[in-house]
Amino acid sequence: MTTPGADRPTRVLVLDHTGELGGAELALVRLCHALGPEVDVRVLLFSDGPLVERLRAAGVATEVLALDRRTATTSRESVGRASLSQLVSLLRLVPFSWALARRVQGLRPDVVHTTSLKADLLGVVPARWARSALVWHVHDRIADDYLPSRVARVFRWAAARFPDAVIVNSEATASTLPVGTTVAYPGFGAGQDLAGPRPPLPAGRSGPVVGMIGRISRTKGQLELVRAARTVLDRHPAAVFRVVGEPSFGAEEYADQVRAEAERLGVADHVTWVGFVADPSTELDGFDVCVHASPVPEPFGQVVVEAMIREVPVVAARAGGVVEILAGPPGEPALGLLVEPGDEESLAQGILAVLDAPGEARDRAVRAAVVARRRYSAARTAEVVSGVWLRAAGRAR
Repeated sequence: MTTPGADRPTRVLVLDHTGELGGAELALVRLCHALGPEVDVRVLLFSDGPLVERLRAAGVATEVLALDRRTATTSRESVGRASLSQLVSLLRLVPFSWALARRVQGLRPDVVHTTSLKADLLGVVPARWARSALVWHVHDRIADDYLPSRVARVFRWAAARFPDAVIVNSEATASTLPVGTTVAYPGFGAGQDLAGPRPPLPAGRSGPVVGMIGRISRTKGQLELVRAARTVLDRHPAAVFRVVGEPSFGAEEYADQVRAEAERLGVADHVTWVGFVADPSTELDGFDVCVHASPVPEPFGQVVVEAMIREVPVVAARAGGVVEILAGPPGEPALGLLVEPGDEESLAQGILAVLDAPGEARDRAVRAAVVARRRYSAARTAEVVSGVWLRAAGRAR
C-alpha cells in the first residue's frame, strides 16, 4: 500500500444517508470547499437529492448508492419503537449493506468518514472489510432528551467499539459520548460573511422582523416562537415573524400544529411561512432579531453562527452547543441574549429586550461578529477534520 501523504493525498470516502440539505450536509459542502491538497475526498450518498449537485459544484466526486427509501427516511423516533415494520426495514438493509461493502472496497479509501447516525452504523462493516480507518462525525447529542433512549444506548455502545476516531460538532455533543472525541465546530463559508458593514434594514417596513431559520421540527422551537409572538405583539403590534424552513423526516404533523396554534392565538396574520431557502443570508439581512428557540439542547446551532457573522442580534435558548457559540471571551458578557429553553414567556422577553433597545443589540451583534469570524471559519474546521483523517489513516496502516 502506498503511504498516504507521501506519494499521494490521503483518500477519504464520506458516507451520508441523505441527499437532502440538512445542517450537517451544508456543513459538509463548506468543509469540502475548504480542504487542502493533502486529502482527496469522494462522497457516497444513500439517496439522491440537491446535495449531489452542491457537492459536484464544489468539485467533489459524488455518487449515489440508493438505500430503500422507506428505510432511508425512517425518523429517529420510529427507530426507537420495535415493530414488525422496523424488522422489515432491517431485512432490507442486508442487500444494501453487501452492495455498500463491495463499493467501498472497490474505491480503496484510506479513511471512511461517516456523517450521519445511519451512515455511522452502516459504515462499520464496509470500512473493516476495506481495511480503512473509520471516522465518525457525530452531529447529534447522543442523549435521551434528543434521541429515543434505545437508539442513544445502542449508539453509545457502538461508539466505544467501532470507530477509530470520533469528531463532534461541539463540547455539548462530546459530553454525551463515552469516548474521547475531537471538536470541529461547523464552519461558515467565505461567501456567507458580510463584505462590509451590515446593510441597512429595508425601508418602508411596517414593523420589526423577528426571524427563525431551520428545519420545522419539534426540536427547533417554532411552536415556542408563535406562542411568544402574542406577548411581543402586545408591545410591538406591527411586528412580523418570518419562519424560514420546511418540515422533513416526518415533521409535517408538527408543522400543522404550529400553524393551528398561530391561528388559535390570533397571530397568524403576523407570521410569514417562507419555506426552504438555499442561502439564508438575504433573510438574515432583513431580520431585527434572529431567534433560536430549541426546547431541548441542540448539538450546535449553525444558524446562530450565520446570524452572528452578518451582525444580526441573536436570542437563543440557554442549552447545548448554543451556549458555547454565544460565550464571550473570558470575563466579557455573552454575545447574544440567552433565554430558558421551552419557555415562551422567557423567549418573548428576550425578543422584547432586543426590540426595545436596538442600539445595545446592535453593539452586541457587532462584537459577536468579530468573535464568530475568528472561531468558526470553514478553513479552521477543515484543518481540524483533515488532521483527524491523517492521524487515523496513519494508525490504520
